[in-house]
Amino acid sequence: MSDRVAVRAWLAGLQESLAEAIERADGGARFNRDRWERLDGGGGESRVLKDGALIEQGGVNFSEVSGTSLPASATHERPALAGRPFSAMGVSLVLHPRNPHVPTTHLNLRFFIAEPAGSEPVWWFGGGFDLTPYYPVHEDVLHWHRTARDACSGIPGSYGKYKAWCDRYFFLPHRNETRGVGGLFFDDLNAPSFEACFGFARKVGEAFAQAWLPIADRRRKTPFGERERAFQLLRRGRYVEFNLVHDRGTLFGLQTGGRTESILMSLPPLVRWEYGWTPAPGSPEDTLYREYLRPRDWLGEA
Repeated sequence: MSDRVAVRAWLAGLQESLAEAIERADGGARFNRDRWERLDGGGGESRVLKDGALIEQGGVNFSEVSGTSLPASATHERPALAGRPFSAMGVSLVLHPRNPHVPTTHLNLRFFIAEPAGSEPVWWFGGGFDLTPYYPVHEDVLHWHRTARDACSGIPGSYGKYKAWCDRYFFLPHRNETRGVGGLFFDDLNAPSFEACFGFARKVGEAFAQAWLPIADRRRKTPFGERERAFQLLRRGRYVEFNLVHDRGTLFGLQTGGRTESILMSLPPLVRWEYGWTPAPGSPEDTLYREYLRPRDWLGEA
């Protein structure tokens, strides 16, 4: 038996705690709060921070929506639920730092309930977090994945499973490259029990700040110039490509008539594309392409 009231309270609290932690880390800028309602049922609160010392633009959103027809993008393992009445709630975070040496990052945690015809409601959790560096530092990548592994300690084998799923999911097939260095991704999680699944989702949500904030603090004062900034904007273009072409969360929001401004909060404020760009051999940019934009067993190699 699921407890949607408890899940909602935790997700709302997670939004609050993450926003407070990011404001403290930024040291100046504050989140603008924008509450909204959805005509077909539900609503949420978008919090967006702009022009900070650390964060150029980022957001932490909470949403709770319901509808009469679940889009196919909502569940991978249960296609028979598509078209059924549903309710969904979640927290989504995307941070685009100012300094190219601080990685972009993403967190999403969500809870769905669908109502199949003639049977009990079906619930599941999904989400995870991933890291998108432009000038990666190996010790930062190891810290990220160690924290992800620790968040999975309660379910044997889950780190390897969800790390591999993240590598597969955050992949741009038209570029033949991963979006970044991965992390965790899980979906359709509803076994062995509601309590176990909810506990796992909480551990993932609570691990995010431990994973990203130390990296941001170490790299935020690294000097950079026009070259690094131009490369950051180019790589942000890949981020846009993934979110608009492949991301199921974006598709779900648009297909269910969600609030467009909140759905597209994930996009960076500035971005560029350049025809036929390739990194100079042996350059730091080349290192990213050769050594980091592919699935790797980071902790096994270490």
